[in-house]
Amino acid sequence: MEASVGVSRRWEDLDTDILVKIFQCLDIDQLTSGIAHVCSSWRMACCDPLLWKTLDLSVMRSNFINIPVEPYVFVDDRSEEKLTRLLKTSLSLSQGNIRTLIFHFNLYVSDEQLTYTAERCPCLQRLVMPAWNRVTRTGICKAIRIWKDLESLTMPSIANPGYIMEEIANNCKNFSELKVMGPLDYSFAATIIMYLPKIRVLSLRCSMLLKDTLISILDGLRNLEVLNISHCLVIEIPPHPSPRRAMRELDQSIVDKASRLHEFVTCMKDSCIMCRCTRNDEGLMRWYRYEEGLWKADEVSSFSF
Repeated sequence: MEASVGVSRRWEDLDTDILVKIFQCLDIDQLTSGIAHVCSSWRMACCDPLLWKTLDLSVMRSNFINIPVEPYVFVDDRSEEKLTRLLKTSLSLSQGNIRTLIFHFNLYVSDEQLTYTAERCPCLQRLVMPAWNRVTRTGICKAIRIWKDLESLTMPSIANPGYIMEEIANNCKNFSELKVMGPLDYSFAATIIMYLPKIRVLSLRCSMLLKDTLISILDGLRNLEVLNISHCLVIEIPPHPSPRRAMRELDQSIVDKASRLHEFVTCMKDSCIMCRCTRNDEGLMRWYRYEEGLWKADEVSSFSF
């Protein structure tokens, strides 16, 4: 009797769509660890656009120490090399298909890394980059000029933000959503109003905000549809010599001005954990103190991830 011969199927013969579904379960470290070099079919699957809509580095941190002079952080060489290597591999596999790019708030990107990234994902629509310590004015402006399709930006509170707002206004015609992580003063608000008057969504959650600044935003951004000031420490400065005070609730004048918005998201409850965190941190959140990933949350769904 003739023995039956078993037919084995090789991994490289697996349907590309099935491979892509499998690879979608991998994190960025696994996806860039070398599986693209197994065979040509695996590399083809690794380059599928479905895998590269988002480059999420929100769990990757720099190994750094704080220093007393600019840029106020020093990143060690091994950490720098790891990020550079991951970016090169990811951007090679993505073939320009990345639309969303997310960095951790303790991932300190350099000018060279940012420029390299911008040149290889020119169709970026959303950038989440909470730490700009090592990025210069020249570096971020060069990236913005490449990202003509940018629609959404999550950025830190910085001094003299006019240059970046002007760059966005001049180059990103579809820009509509801004999230600022950190205190927003009157000057910052005035810059947004000047250069981005057509912005539709603004999130300032978990930060310190002067009452007058909030009023200027409501008065100046006439196209604004959604404003999130949840868990903000809203400060009122009464006439001298009365001391400044934290508001426990918004007064009617602010509520009336905000009534034209489609959505005005607020929370100033003493019972709210996030409100208490903002007060304890005096409006400048120390996210490293809290549960990992908490900084990613936002009451506005387009900012949350």
